[in-house]
Amino acid sequence: MSATNEKPQVWTIRPANLDDLNAAVAFFNLYSMATIGVKDTTPGSLRSEWTSPGYDLETSTRIIQLPEGDWIGYAEVWDVEEVPVRAFVWGCVHPEYQRRGIGTHLQLWAEHRAQQALTRLPQDLRFSIRMFATSNNDSAIALFKQRGASHIRRYWDMQIDLATPSTEVRWPEGLRMITFDSFGDYKAVYRAIDEAFKDHFGYVEEPFETGFPKWKHRMTSPDAYDPKLWFLVMDGDQIAGVAICKESSDEDPESGWVRVLGVRRPWRRRGLGSALLIHAFNELRKRSKKRAGLGVDSSNLTGATDLYEKAGMHVHRAYDSYEIEVRPGKDISRTSIQN
Repeated sequence: MSATNEKPQVWTIRPANLDDLNAAVAFFNLYSMATIGVKDTTPGSLRSEWTSPGYDLETSTRIIQLPEGDWIGYAEVWDVEEVPVRAFVWGCVHPEYQRRGIGTHLQLWAEHRAQQALTRLPQDLRFSIRMFATSNNDSAIALFKQRGASHIRRYWDMQIDLATPSTEVRWPEGLRMITFDSFGDYKAVYRAIDEAFKDHFGYVEEPFETGFPKWKHRMTSPDAYDPKLWFLVMDGDQIAGVAICKESSDEDPESGWVRVLGVRRPWRRRGLGSALLIHAFNELRKRSKKRAGLGVDSSNLTGATDLYEKAGMHVHRAYDSYEIEVRPGKDISRTSIQN
């Protein structure tokens, strides 16, 4: 996004639709090549996002394009939670059309659109708008600050080289590991993950009736779903911990990706998280992956970054999250671990 007010002489703005999928993938990858040096969007991953339950492309996206149809800007707003205490905004501008006011225009539209969530939020609750960008994206960060946003969090993509030999996994006593293809209960997995992630920064509880369909849609999209890469650690009939992987990350076909790693509170501090992570790496090695990665809050409340570093991972890329407080009030999102 741009941080100036100069506008292009001629452009049109409209919502996205599913017919735009391939054009969007090309545009997003053009932008990511310019900012991080790789293509990070696939048709499958974007289709999954755009068809997420409750998401409305007509009201939540805007494309800016030239008369001949070329895209020069895009923005989207996400506020699909049942209790929308925050809206997430993401946008991008064609590298050759930056500093012409396109990013500012899209940001202003997104802020206005995001505030529609206030009609669904109890009046005593705090509401904010959150944006993010890679930590070296100076133009986007300048725009966030220009709009009065404050830095709230840094997130890391971490990575490990899988050329090293496999490590033996030692499961805590009394626990056993199975894969989802021999289990089959999506609802039980969702509930276990939701409980494990209650201790993560920003967590807001969502009713099962709305949270589960969105989660299942996202996790079982055809391009990313492999039940043999869903690892469940069982204590009797209870799920103690979960690791869900996909064979290839969106940006690197030679790198596997750990989508979810969570351990429920009663089974923490027994080495289960480390065992799950090592097992995931070993399985990705068997599939001839050269690397593995995951995303994490750099100030993770449960100490996950220490676990990942001890396993041999390093920071591959950093992202910064900024926030505009629209309405002060009671904050019901997780900010610390409570017993």
